[in-house]
Amino acid sequence: MSKLYLITGFLGAGKTTFLKNFIRLFPGQKLQLIVNEFGKEGVDGALLSGLGGFLQEISGGSVFCSCRFDQFEKVLAQSAQFQADVILVEASGLSNPTGVRKLFSQENRFPHIQYMGGICLIDALRFPKLYATARTCVKQLASSDVAVVNKVDLATEEQLEKTESLIKGQRPGMPLLETSFGRVDPSVLELLAQTQGTHQDDMPLTADLSIRKLNIKISPTISSYELQKFIEMFLEDTFRVKGFIETSDGLCFADCVGNIASITPYSGEVSEEKKGWLTVLSGAGMPVRHSVTEASKWYPNKIISID
Repeated sequence: MSKLYLITGFLGAGKTTFLKNFIRLFPGQKLQLIVNEFGKEGVDGALLSGLGGFLQEISGGSVFCSCRFDQFEKVLAQSAQFQADVILVEASGLSNPTGVRKLFSQENRFPHIQYMGGICLIDALRFPKLYATARTCVKQLASSDVAVVNKVDLATEEQLEKTESLIKGQRPGMPLLETSFGRVDPSVLELLAQTQGTHQDDMPLTADLSIRKLNIKISPTISSYELQKFIEMFLEDTFRVKGFIETSDGLCFADCVGNIASITPYSGEVSEEKKGWLTVLSGAGMPVRHSVTEASKWYPNKIISID
């Protein structure tokens, strides 16, 4: 039987970094990774492909939404053939996984899978703002068994206290761990085991309609400097900007959260269909389309399309 763990958390919380550390808690075991990316094309799957095990990527929407739920169930059914010891699911930062436990509790649905619980990654610095503006944060916390407050090195004592008070206010008895750079030790597995059987009733599967998404096609003639300046012009109106972009300086990975535009060279393998697309995620009421349109006027020959 395969043991399945769910990793969730809002955009920029550090799920991929956490997952790389979490994998090390299962030495010698056969792993299956299911990576869910909300954007047009998956990004994190390319970064995780070197970790070993069997990797499957589901992009184009949350696996817990009707648009991709059937694909998620198909992947889970196929996992019986792989006979993994451990299945790790990294959910999209926009996912609402509140029905996950109900899915695995259905008799004979996935008899080869034992659901071991969910871990919610939380950005110590940005969580209070996101908690107030994105309903998904509330639902991810509601459906998880352990909260891991990440990036505590970047938060002040006051900011950390505010973040943790929100968590405890919604889930008073929820185990809570503090960390930086997604580091965890085997105690997190013990905490998950202790929480099984004490969970709250699941809420129905629903989509977070407050999320807005744009896909921007970038010309390979753009320089990495121009790319950064372009993103900086609308970054404040977004939750996350992410993508692999071919520039005149070479392939770059854009991974931008908050007001920090991070553009770094990337030497790994990326399929051609994934190159050149920036996925921009924002919330209802945020003027991101207007901001992107205005920013694109400064680079008329570099921005191919805004969808």
